[in-house]
Amino acid sequence: MTPSTTFAGRTVALFGLGGSGLATALSLKAGGARVIACDDNPARMAAAREQGIETGDLRGAEWSTFAALVLAPGVPLTHPVPHWTVDLATAAGVPVIGDIELFCRERAATSPDAPFVAITGTNGKSTTTALIAHVLAAAGRDVQMGGNIGTAILSLAPPSPERVHVIELSSFQIDLTPSLAPTIGVLLNLTPDHLDRHGDMARYAAIKERLVTGAAHAIVGVDDAYCRAIAARRTGPLTRVHVGEAGEGPGILARGGIVIDGRREPAEPVADLAGIGSLRGAHNWQNAAIAYAVASALGVTPDAFAAALATFPGLPHRMEEVGRRGPVLFINDSKATNADSTEKALSAFPRVHWILGGKPKEGGIASLAPYFPRVAHAYLIGAASDDFAATLDGHVPFSRCGTLAAAVAQAAGMAEADAAGEPVVLLSPACASYDQFRSFEDRGDQFRDLVRALPGLRPPGA
Repeated sequence: MTPSTTFAGRTVALFGLGGSGLATALSLKAGGARVIACDDNPARMAAAREQGIETGDLRGAEWSTFAALVLAPGVPLTHPVPHWTVDLATAAGVPVIGDIELFCRERAATSPDAPFVAITGTNGKSTTTALIAHVLAAAGRDVQMGGNIGTAILSLAPPSPERVHVIELSSFQIDLTPSLAPTIGVLLNLTPDHLDRHGDMARYAAIKERLVTGAAHAIVGVDDAYCRAIAARRTGPLTRVHVGEAGEGPGILARGGIVIDGRREPAEPVADLAGIGSLRGAHNWQNAAIAYAVASALGVTPDAFAAALATFPGLPHRMEEVGRRGPVLFINDSKATNADSTEKALSAFPRVHWILGGKPKEGGIASLAPYFPRVAHAYLIGAASDDFAATLDGHVPFSRCGTLAAAVAQAAGMAEADAAGEPVVLLSPACASYDQFRSFEDRGDQFRDLVRALPGLRPPGA
């Protein structure tokens, strides 16, 4: 745990007692603050009390006594309307912050030279964060990974000059972190996302830009117009990362699956992603190139970086190899909850038996039409079945399977009979999971269990 000592002796209001909220309350208490915590869920309030956290109804609180409101990132700050706690805090002149801000203040107060790598973007954040942490750990560094991926930041060990914090940040978290100033700030890419929470694309991009504006060293993927403009406005140290040919200024290149250090003369190939199953697809070229830019800035040699890539296990539920049966490869991409994410998976394989569906997102799967020729057969599950069937009709043969269990059974049989060299059974739903599952993790876990129960399945690497 990282105790939040910067509010010692003061009273802090906290709203949102999920995983990160509870960790924040415990951190503040350990640092000497009085915390009055609240949540709309009575069960969460009770669980907090069991851990010694004081709870109360913030609607009737005396807000002039609070030094800050710490808001969970899932709670609306500005759009579609501010949460009622935000209105009360604003009226009382109380600053509204999040758990990342508490970490930043603690780092500034106790260990300002502690290495802090912050990663954001629309797509690829989790894979890039995990890859950076893996490379640094393989190089012998003490690495703490968390934030929007896995562990709440204040549950990690405290900042120290000998310890690197590698932290994934969502736009919601950045919006609650006014003093964000990482050692290295990474911006991968920007496409429209979470506009219901930020109002419009301009505001969303401006929030993301703040991560690199405050960074001592910025690393920016410059393959979209928003990020190119952000890189152009950057006045401090900057490394540009290009996929394909070099753009404006020297940088790190990712071309044809090769990571190239274009800052050297002549440009020097650093690593080849061919054969690394956890880094399939062109979208992972950028992830790997960004990871190299970070690792090299922190003193990792090219040889050590290349060696670490080869042992990267990947993330659960993101292009995760579950196993093989005969020539058929089974891939769990349950984290693909929208069409943009599923596009990355479809582009990675030439012949796909595609399991998709769930609670549909706006726009459906029409944007994936260029990849339909790769789909041998589609297996529809969940609430989106009718809409997706209408989109696929006449372009891709499909079956209405209803449930994931039925889809896995049918896809396994049809893929085994497929004459293609390496047919792939791909769960990449392009949908939220909440119609049939608790979460995308639950959906992916059930897919993994169903596949592992198939007779004759070989585990990855066997």
